[in-house]
Amino acid sequence: MESSPDWIRMAEMDTNAPGLRSVPQVKPPRNPISLKQVETVISRSVAVFGIVFGAQTVPVLLGQIHQAQPVWVAVATITVFATLIVAMVASLADRFVRSSQGLVSIVYAAALLTWPFAVLDPALVTGTNHWLYLLLTVATATAAIAFRTRVAVAYLFLVPGFYGFVRLTPAGGSVDPLNDLFDVVYAMILGAVIIVIARMLRQAAAAVDAAQATALARYGHAVRQHATEVERVEVDAIVHDSVLTTLLTAARAFTPEAMALSARNARNAIEHLHDAALVVPEDGTTVKLRDVATRIRDAALTLTPPFQLRMRDIGPRSMPVQAAEAVYSAAMQAMVNSLQHAGKDEGVQRWLSAYGIGVDGIQVEVGDNGAGFVLSAVPQERLGVRVSIIERVAGAGGLAEIDSAPGEGTIVTIRWPAKPTGILGVPAEADSARPEVTS
Repeated sequence: MESSPDWIRMAEMDTNAPGLRSVPQVKPPRNPISLKQVETVISRSVAVFGIVFGAQTVPVLLGQIHQAQPVWVAVATITVFATLIVAMVASLADRFVRSSQGLVSIVYAAALLTWPFAVLDPALVTGTNHWLYLLLTVATATAAIAFRTRVAVAYLFLVPGFYGFVRLTPAGGSVDPLNDLFDVVYAMILGAVIIVIARMLRQAAAAVDAAQATALARYGHAVRQHATEVERVEVDAIVHDSVLTTLLTAARAFTPEAMALSARNARNAIEHLHDAALVVPEDGTTVKLRDVATRIRDAALTLTPPFQLRMRDIGPRSMPVQAAEAVYSAAMQAMVNSLQHAGKDEGVQRWLSAYGIGVDGIQVEVGDNGAGFVLSAVPQERLGVRVSIIERVAGAGGLAEIDSAPGEGTIVTIRWPAKPTGILGVPAEADSARPEVTS
């Protein structure tokens, strides 16, 4: 068929076509922020600082060990430092983190409450801060991790306040109230900063988690919509090819040849519907390109009037079974359309060609020099061209192009994939030359 300036070439239809828009592949961040990660970082940081502050406490503890009863010193020292070690191990193992941090806060509060009653002689108590004071900030930090915000805030005020009260008594050294107030306020400020930072980080991480959950929900919804649309196109194509075309052919069958063709189409339609019901989408099954071309050729041999076959050995390459079914069905629909609309004159020539393109592609061409048509004038409700050919092939990752003009005939070109890869940098279009007529 000669080229004509009046030909209408369908614009390339890929997965960006309306109704078949592919779901965007969103690459997740490499290290997304989450509430669990924030909790892990905070708990490990507090645990490490707890060990460091505990080590700094040892010299002061040894200098004040004679001021309290030996039993209390032993019990308080062992339990306080043991809970710090337990919190460190738990934070590293990421198990029982809040329980271990809460245990530090509770044991510290118990040691602080029993401290005044364990003093042997108030005269031995000096005006320097008790060794428990050096761990006061650690206790408020662990409370911020283990408890709710309100409980942590209450701990922040009650525990330092009690320490300040004991310091004013003889058991605490009867220190100057102003200096005692400064020590208490200083401890409260440090604890408040830790609580605020922990609260802010938790809120930010929770917001990120919520945003990620929303994004995943929207993505899942988009995937379901895309799958529904693809299934709709496939069902429309199957119904058109297997049911409507068969019924229309039967309604127009007035001659014995037409009746035989109608009966054959009905059998093929039943087999096609049965096969479609058994196909599992996206199951990873492949079929050889050679077998796809052979199947199309065998189907063309059963049609009347016959098609000239321009076939070429494609080779052992394979393609997904879903794509193979789309190419086969689209080629069959193109041949049926040619038989129905190209004209009944003996001078109408019809041909079918199939050959490989690129390293893993196939191209099928169905053409005639019959009546032709104006593609833009085809009503939207007519499903043969739009759904059974163009959208079906596009949904499988291929490309369908239609060249047609009134009186000039029609050529339907089906290509899979849409942009096949060439061999060693050679464009796919140059990989295979047009074969000669073989039958």
